[in-house]
Amino acid sequence: MPKTETATFAAGCFWGVEEAFAHLQGVLSTTVGYTGGKIKSPTYRQVCSDTTGHAEAVEIKFDPTIVSYEKILDIFWSIHDPTTLNRQGPNYGSQYRSAIFFHNKQQQKAALLSKEKAQTKYGKPIVTQIIPATAFYPAEEYHQHYLQKKGSKSCGV
Repeated sequence: MPKTETATFAAGCFWGVEEAFAHLQGVLSTTVGYTGGKIKSPTYRQVCSDTTGHAEAVEIKFDPTIVSYEKILDIFWSIHDPTTLNRQGPNYGSQYRSAIFFHNKQQQKAALLSKEKAQTKYGKPIVTQIIPATAFYPAEEYHQHYLQKKGSKSCGV
């Protein structure tokens, strides 16, 4: 049985974020959902109302003996613009914010170091939150692996 760790990220529309990680060697599973807000078990409609405080996020289960958390962080930084507050492409609202939800002190340290490294590539300040992981609520089934089901590669991320 593989060793399993969890990584959780928000980087805009969760469909595209999930697609970026779903086929990475060492990733065991991806789940899109909501986290970082103030209500339990929110629905997509509630999150899109921009009143729950939740972000669209992806929870990634991975085997750290195959893919490192640092490699996953590198991909996170490469798939979105971390300098735009509450917006990615045409999508705007706090649910589309950039955030790393760390699950332990090692992830926190790695996230902070990777943010520092990523900042050298941007002319504007990175606004990505690096905060402790809280309850993660899986999104409705029709959102899971949405782009794969639709035969699409991106949703603008």
